[in-house]
Amino acid sequence: MAVIPDARHEIELRQGAYVGGRLVDVGGADRVAVVSPRDGRTIGYLHAADRAFVDHAVAVARRAFDTSGWAGAPMRERGDVLVKWAGLVAESARDLASTVSLEMGKPVSQALNVELAAVEKCLRWYGELAGKRSDALLAHEDSVLAYSVEEPAGVVAAVVPWNFPLTMTVWKLAPALLAGNAVVLKPAEQTPFSALLLAELGSRAGLPDGILNVVNGLGREAGQALGRHPDVDVVTFTGSPATGRAFMNYSAESNGKRVWPELGGKSATVVLRDADVRAAATSAAENAFFNQGQMCSASSRLIVLDEHADEAVAVACEVAAALQPADPLDPATGFGAIVGLDALAGIEEKVADALEQGATLAAGSSRRAVVPGLEGGAYFAPVVLDHVRPETRIAQDEVFGPVLSVIRVASEDEAISVANGTRYGLAAGVWGRDVAAIHRVTRALRAGVVWVNCYEEGDMRLPFGGIKESGFGRDKGADALHKYTDTKSVWMRLDG
Repeated sequence: MAVIPDARHEIELRQGAYVGGRLVDVGGADRVAVVSPRDGRTIGYLHAADRAFVDHAVAVARRAFDTSGWAGAPMRERGDVLVKWAGLVAESARDLASTVSLEMGKPVSQALNVELAAVEKCLRWYGELAGKRSDALLAHEDSVLAYSVEEPAGVVAAVVPWNFPLTMTVWKLAPALLAGNAVVLKPAEQTPFSALLLAELGSRAGLPDGILNVVNGLGREAGQALGRHPDVDVVTFTGSPATGRAFMNYSAESNGKRVWPELGGKSATVVLRDADVRAAATSAAENAFFNQGQMCSASSRLIVLDEHADEAVAVACEVAAALQPADPLDPATGFGAIVGLDALAGIEEKVADALEQGATLAAGSSRRAVVPGLEGGAYFAPVVLDHVRPETRIAQDEVFGPVLSVIRVASEDEAISVANGTRYGLAAGVWGRDVAAIHRVTRALRAGVVWVNCYEEGDMRLPFGGIKESGFGRDKGADALHKYTDTKSVWMRLDG
């Protein structure tokens, strides 16, 4: 995708819900102001669905699943719809990227060239996967035919976060829809508008009415209603550990539906003795600060041997100095806004606490930044903290902001212990040259994804997900289809 020349143009924001193949008003719903972190202005209103409206959306999804023919259509036909949808996303990329940037503050160039590129790639990849799959077939003796077939689970509730609102959405939607399910999507409260446009494009691509529904609302009402709903068969969720546990409780208290949670991380970059320290520290800092640090896989901890620590800190500070907050809608901006003032206050508090616990401020400030002309916005410059102790809160808890914590260690064994010493297990990075050492450390790290001499590389063929309190199950790859299917084994006697 090409970089758009300028995104500061009028954008029509869809509001309401998307149910039964059309944009609908949520009658009687509370209207909650959606404030852009760019400048603190209200850009629209969330029409907060209540339990009754969620019941309606689920009923529409169930009816579409049962009667539209989508579930029984050949997978290749469903895949063709996803491929067409990918093309429509590419055509509407400018408006989608601008909407995401307005909603949650990421630079519009990154919304276009990272987020929307990933959305298009995901839809196209799953669409093209359809022609490459087959069911298992087993002939058992001459008189018996046995086979297994994967069937769609039914109605899937997808509850997605605001940090990559469209990428996370299609990571859930594409395999669920390809498998033949109907979906009720609940976007985050901060990013309700982009999902409505995405759903509209899905209908234009050929999704039957009611197969994809979007219900905007608050987590405590709409999210809980989906989690407890007796006619929802699967919940797929990305968000906080507390909310993930709540969804598992909702399942236990209702119909025992499957819940697939991805619950964040506290990822570490481990720099081995023979590593290229400049390259490692540059990568760690860039990936700690990308998307303003609002990533579950952000490399928020840089674990480095004492002998290399000063160099690593100096390099990280260079990266921080080059990334200063600016207008997210300016195509030249490389570092945008925090999602909102509440999130900003949380980052300030965590940095202040780290300083009280003995960390030193190597770059940045513990206070919010101000962008001229956008004084009402939520901005925070990148921070590098040195001499962070691994047991302190800043090294244990997910900050979800542009904060890199440098932890100095004396040995490889200590580095591994520190890297594994949180409740999370999503991702990690390892930098070094000795293949044996790299292999040893990679195997020792308790993480679902490990990058070696790189970070945040990805491919639709490789699954993404974590262990421990980062959740279970995987997004991406062919294996993700299994989250949204039931396996039926058929045993047929042929001798009468």
